[in-house]
Amino acid sequence: MFKEKKLSANKLRGGYYTPKEISDFLCNWAIRKQDDKVLEPSCGDGSFIESAIHRLKKLKCNDDKISQQVLGIELFEEEAKKALARAKKILNGSTGKPIKNYDFFSYSKDFFLDTDSVDNVLKKEFDVIIGNPPFIRYHNFPEKHREIAFKIMESMGFSPNKLTNIWLPFLIISAHLLKDKGRLAMVIPSELFQVKYASEARLFLSKFFKRISIVSFKKLVFDEIQQEIILLLCEKDAPVNKSGIRSIELNDANDLSNFSFKELEKTKIKPIEHSLDKWTQYYLSTEEILLLRKIKESKKVKLAKDYISVDVGVVTGKNDFFLLTQEQVKQKKFENHSCKIVARSQQLEGLVFGNSDWKRMAKTGNSVSMFLPDKHNGTSKNVLEYIELGEKHKINTGYKCSIRKEWYRVPSIWVPDAFALRQVHGYPKLILNNSDAISTDTIHRVKFTNGVPGKNIVCSFLNSLTFAFSEVMGRSYGGGVLTFEPSEIEELPLPVKNAGKINYEEIDLLLREKKIDDVLNITDQILLKQGYGFSNKEIQMLRGIWIKMRNRRINRK
Repeated sequence: MFKEKKLSANKLRGGYYTPKEISDFLCNWAIRKQDDKVLEPSCGDGSFIESAIHRLKKLKCNDDKISQQVLGIELFEEEAKKALARAKKILNGSTGKPIKNYDFFSYSKDFFLDTDSVDNVLKKEFDVIIGNPPFIRYHNFPEKHREIAFKIMESMGFSPNKLTNIWLPFLIISAHLLKDKGRLAMVIPSELFQVKYASEARLFLSKFFKRISIVSFKKLVFDEIQQEIILLLCEKDAPVNKSGIRSIELNDANDLSNFSFKELEKTKIKPIEHSLDKWTQYYLSTEEILLLRKIKESKKVKLAKDYISVDVGVVTGKNDFFLLTQEQVKQKKFENHSCKIVARSQQLEGLVFGNSDWKRMAKTGNSVSMFLPDKHNGTSKNVLEYIELGEKHKINTGYKCSIRKEWYRVPSIWVPDAFALRQVHGYPKLILNNSDAISTDTIHRVKFTNGVPGKNIVCSFLNSLTFAFSEVMGRSYGGGVLTFEPSEIEELPLPVKNAGKINYEEIDLLLREKKIDDVLNITDQILLKQGYGFSNKEIQMLRGIWIKMRNRRINRK
């Protein structure tokens, strides 16, 4: 009943070895002169160090100088030894020691702080900084290192928090170590584009660097993790007419071997926005980006938060224990000790979820009820036996259950006006709740707040404008799924004008028949054109943005 996940050594260390094609590509792009001083702040077993040395050799730099110009820092001793052995083999026994077995943040504090400055700023030491920073979440980030990293970030004006992943302070602190014409070239999780904890970093990068180039891949680079990565190429110096951001997409890392930097230079530069907004937008054309900005700035379409409030679904603490089929409810005589629940977004097929939908799910053997002991009827023998079974399997020791006064009573039970999909494959939607069901935390709960009829609100969510913004405001990872936090749904534009003219039953039927294009052909005309005066060209462009971004996401499975 209860399975624990064990973290691999790689995951605890946060390190995944970088393919040679990537380390060679980044070093060849970033290192331009034989006297470039190069830093790799998390060198692991030395793949980037090897590529950097080969690049400097190609630029006619001799071995002794290279051992003084290249610095790799690595926390784990065994990895540092591998990197040093690798470097010495290429450098033909040079007496230099280009690898330091040290924590990067401690090293920065001990050796890179400008002691002549009252602000404790970092010295601009390097022409080039390269690497693949560790991917470690807050709770696995060793406290002594985290404390130093966060203090340095805070001194720079950042506000790291418990969501901050270790790659982010690596990126920010490294950038501050660059000389005025320096280049940074790193493997970074695509989270940089999307997550809220990286919003300050996006704003910083947009202001700190004159030009940013992003290389992404259709296929996952690291097979052992479902984490999409990008190659981030940043330049502190670039001509004014060539400043901004540009992106290019390749099939996989193998394509880098035949990719010419001349192709990168030919890629169109897009105007970068100095804001906390997500960077997913930069996969669009300049014309498409400017259209979204114009709509956002005009504020003629109100946001969803003006009509609804969105909250997470019910957190049981252990669905395997709390969620029951109707057969189990009958066997255990839990009719008075359970409530209806929707556990999976696939169960919300149409525009409305009614009792007939719930009954149909129940007949197919789905878990459609939640164990909910009735406080008013006392605790019956069969309920006590089920609670004891949970304790036997240590369900009560799980974090969510253990912090409750009575571990088996799930809190925050209320029936929402509507459901909102938390994870989306094809497109986002709101579903009117015409049943007395609640939902698990895989589905968000919605309350209507503005007095607008619920049918109008769920209909108005289905249009090319809302869909386009959903793709640049949601978060997509390696599995092709678009994920929304409640606040992200509330920030989507919601064109409610004219929604009362939409045939609600027709839209519900079309959704159940999976005819979303037919739905949009109806709603775009009634909502966007007639309601808000969008032109056919603008509507077509918004539809194109949604399709482009949706297909890009789905094809990255």
